[in-house]
Amino acid sequence: MAVKLGTPLNEEEILRLKAGDVVHLSGEIVTARDAAHGRILSLPKEKLPFDPEGAVIYHCGPVVRKTGEGYEIVSAGPTTSARMNRYLDGVLGLGVRGVIGKGGMSVGPFRGRAVYFAFTGGAGSLAAKSVKRVKAVHWLDLGISEALWVLEVEDFPVIVAIDAHGRSLY
Repeated sequence: MAVKLGTPLNEEEILRLKAGDVVHLSGEIVTARDAAHGRILSLPKEKLPFDPEGAVIYHCGPVVRKTGEGYEIVSAGPTTSARMNRYLDGVLGLGVRGVIGKGGMSVGPFRGRAVYFAFTGGAGSLAAKSVKRVKAVHWLDLGISEALWVLEVEDFPVIVAIDAHGRSLY
């Protein structure tokens, strides 16, 4: 049975999760790839366009369609997380409690403060079904896939691949 969690995540919730747990996330998540991570860490916390405290960052460059009211997510598959390892300690230091991606990351920075959720690569259309709306988009100057997308999700299915106790499925 899946654990249902809402964002923002808190420390108590994170510490209860174990590698292998299935989680359905609901609430707000933000996408960020390499360029967005660099920008996040170059700005003071109070200048960020999202609240990092308890936030979940999704390593994703979504495929989007412009609509009359804004944007629609067509596909939202994960990108490889390992290349974001160099930003991990800094981003988690801002209060981020969850990272979603594929392929795993360094275990150490997660200990005692966050979890890494895995989402299956190649299943971007499945991920898009959990996206209820695009709340905002920031930094389009970085390009559509590198921009920071603020998404409202419902029952986004992930697996805890690295828990806050240092256990990893990888």
